[in-house]
Amino acid sequence: MRRLLFPIIAAAAFGLAGCGEEGSAALPEPFALTQDAMGRYCGMNVLEHPGPKGQVIFGPEPIWFSSARDAVAFTMLPEEPKTYSAVYVSDMKHAPDWDNPGADNWVDARAAFYVIGSSARGGMGAAETVPFSTRDAAERFAQDNGGEVVTFEDIPVDYVLGPGDAATAPGAAGSTQ
Repeated sequence: MRRLLFPIIAAAAFGLAGCGEEGSAALPEPFALTQDAMGRYCGMNVLEHPGPKGQVIFGPEPIWFSSARDAVAFTMLPEEPKTYSAVYVSDMKHAPDWDNPGADNWVDARAAFYVIGSSARGGMGAAETVPFSTRDAAERFAQDNGGEVVTFEDIPVDYVLGPGDAATAPGAAGSTQ
């Protein structure tokens, strides 16, 4: 009996583990951008700033960012929590214009293509990581505004955090994490 019990328990555990993985792969839906969205780092209304926005979802409410770059920075800063379930940035492919990035056109930040080093400036006049859902749209933007197209994983830490903070970011040379 004992010999039969172990394989049954192991098979059941393996089956449940597979179900859990499938369920955890689904991202929560992004929230629509509203007049009530306040930026995490600036404390100002997100809509007062031009360019793409960001949101990080932990639970029933998102944390808002005045720029896509700030949302990317949140994921890089070692002092910020890493228990979020999703990070979304404005999909500028579907934005009406730079000053109005849209309320519902979000793209998973980790799947987006970004233009860095362009002439476009985001919230507070800072250099921006301009997100797009397709590489083609990002390349067209880079042709018109300068810069280069990169994926989320290829965004340089010092482009987002600055050279003084790059050493403390997770995965950076000299990082303690």
